This record gives sequence, structure tokens and C-alpha cells, in this order.
Amino acid sequence: MALALHATTSPAAGPAAPDISEADLERVRREQPAVTEQDIEQARRRHRMPGNAELKAAPVPSAPAIDTLPQPATRAPIDLEALARGYASQSDAMQAAEGLARGPGLFVFVSLSMPQPALQRLIDQAARARASVILRGLAKGSLRETVAQVQPLIGTRQVAVQIDPQAFDRFSIARVPSFVLVRDGTRPVSCAGGTCAPPEAFVRAAGDVSLDYALEHMVRAAPAFQGDAAGFLQRLKK
Repeated sequence: MALALHATTSPAAGPAAPDISEADLERVRREQPAVTEQDIEQARRRHRMPGNAELKAAPVPSAPAIDTLPQPATRAPIDLEALARGYASQSDAMQAAEGLARGPGLFVFVSLSMPQPALQRLIDQAARARASVILRGLAKGSLRETVAQVQPLIGTRQVAVQIDPQAFDRFSIARVPSFVLVRDGTRPVSCAGGTCAPPEAFVRAAGDVSLDYALEHMVRAAPAFQGDAAGFLQRLKK
């Protein structure tokens, strides 16, 4: 049994599509612009590719002269290499606090807004004790400005001055200067700030005091840290 399907239209289907005759198609073809060989040749001449001779004659752009760029006005030249040497000489101390190296760690938390004589004294003592000086952030948000302020304080000393805001959180530093002595063999633990030293693995002191006084105070408050503080105190007394 076969079924025949027929397409039908009704008023609800809408108006029928208009018929397009051959005359309509011919009229559209006549209205289309004709592109001749002459047009193509004119386009080639207007937008031609340069020849080999023209390419060789074109000037080669020179590399920018970095040394001639404007430099910020500072009272002293910035010696980034000296800062890098100081950082490399003491970077093991921060690794010790994070459980990545052996030996106790001693950290002096300061701010560049502190009085210059106090900063100078603490940086000198940190260099002699082989402690690390920690800043929370950049001076005026600029690394160059920070280096310009720190370099005169360091001078020729071999001391690490590190920018580490996480260290302030890691040891709950609320004021400067603060001093943290981390026990030998400390391993970090997870905390809200990422990793922290366990509370029993470090001792902290704060106040406008010398580094040796802070160490002696920490040993009196926590005698178990006497061995960890001994090496730093011995170097300070030389």
C-alpha cells in the first residue's frame, strides 16, 4: 500500500515566495561590476611588493640604547650586584626557617620608616651575627626606591636584606623591630598563610633594643634555645 505525500499551502502558512524569472537573473548579472585585466594590472602597480634592491637599501632599525634612558635621581649609585652578593651569603638563614636547610635561623624584622640610626645599628649587628633583615614590602611601591634607601645602610657589609611579607605573617610580627630565633631542624607546618613554623620551634622578642640584648632576653625566657642562640651571640661579641 503506497502513501503519497503532497505539500499544500494554506492562508496560515503565509504568502508564497515570489517567482524569480530568467529576466531577473540577467538583470542582476548586468548590474555586477566587471573586473578587467587592466583593473588587475593597476592594482598590482599600486600595491606591488618591494624588490630585492629596495629591501637591501632599507635601513635596519637599531637596538635601543638602554644606557641612554633617563635614570632616577638618587644620592648614590645603586649597586644591585652588591645587594645580590649579600643576599646569596645569607639566604640559607631563611631556608632554615622554612625547614629547607640545617642550622638555626635569626631574623630581624624592620621597616624603612624606622629612625636611621636604629636601622644602621641593627643592620650592622645582623651582618656580624649572620642574621637576615626582613622588610614587609617595597618603599613607595618601588624596587628601585627600596634599593636606593637600603644600599647606604648596608654599605660594604655582607648582609641579607629580604622583602618577605609572608615572613611577617609566618611569625605573627605586629611591630618593628622584632627578633625571631628559629630552632635548628625546624620543619614548616601548614597554616592560613601557607606554611608556618610550629610555635614550639621559635622564640620571638620585640622592642627598640640591640640584637645581642634581644637574644639574651630570648634565652632567659626560653632556656631551651640557648644552644641555638650561642653561635649568634659569639659572633656578636667578636
